[in-house]
Amino acid sequence: MTHPAVEGLLKPSVLSEPHVIAVVGATGTGKSAFSLDLAEQISAEGHAAEIVNADAMQLYRGMDIGTAKLSGDDRRGTPHHLIDVLDPSEEASVARYQPAARQVIDDIIARDAVPILVGGSGLYVSSVLFDFEFPGTDAAVRARLEVELEQRGPGALHARLTKLDPEAAQGIGPHNGRRLVRALEVIEITGKPFGAGLPDGHATWRPTTILGLTTPRDELVARLDERVERMWRDGLVDEVRRLRERGVSFGVTAARAIGYAQALARLEGALSEREAIEQTQALTRKYARRQVSWFQRYRSAQWIEA
Repeated sequence: MTHPAVEGLLKPSVLSEPHVIAVVGATGTGKSAFSLDLAEQISAEGHAAEIVNADAMQLYRGMDIGTAKLSGDDRRGTPHHLIDVLDPSEEASVARYQPAARQVIDDIIARDAVPILVGGSGLYVSSVLFDFEFPGTDAAVRARLEVELEQRGPGALHARLTKLDPEAAQGIGPHNGRRLVRALEVIEITGKPFGAGLPDGHATWRPTTILGLTTPRDELVARLDERVERMWRDGLVDEVRRLRERGVSFGVTAARAIGYAQALARLEGALSEREAIEQTQALTRKYARRQVSWFQRYRSAQWIEA
């Protein structure tokens, strides 16, 4: 059944001109189901629609349960792109994702279909929607910062970033060492703020409609906690075990994914099952808060009660 909020959202220009629709929001707000409803509504109005994934963890093959990845049967016949395109050993990066996603979107538009960009990875979404170029890298600066990260931990890098670029520090958080290193590297190379949030003040790459899903905090917390419990019931630990038995190695990005890091720790005996579940729940709630803060800066977004 079509989501009741879908009808009336689509202005004629969205379907008559090349246009990107983005569906964003915190984890657990129902973005996948809403985007499928939206695709079906577009189809009912005589146009095709295709979905482009903007969830960094859904890029990984075999990481299905912990990423709430839709199975083929659950996609309702709507084409999906940029899912299962990386091995867990590979490093996902927004600089790599941006041109790939934009090429997919260009191809969809060339087929006279409507691209729907769907996901909660804020920087990935922003890199596609907004007119943004990624600065280069400096191997010496990167190496020095990575040594500092290893020796002093992410807290020290976060404190420094807070002084240099408070907005970027807030958006990245104090635990993501990889992105803290990158932000400080860009600031040192360019002498300018990192701009991690890519707020909606930037010009858009293509004409864009942003639809944001929101849920009251208490309802979302309950939903997220139950979602984590369900992941464990559905066999997240067994999924990780099978990947390891097949010889799949987890790179830095995949190994730090919420839920997967805890499942790995459970397999290694570092956490009990209950400890792993509770840690995953706490990190998921924290991640959702960051997502809400990120997407609220999209001033042109239409917010819909999920």
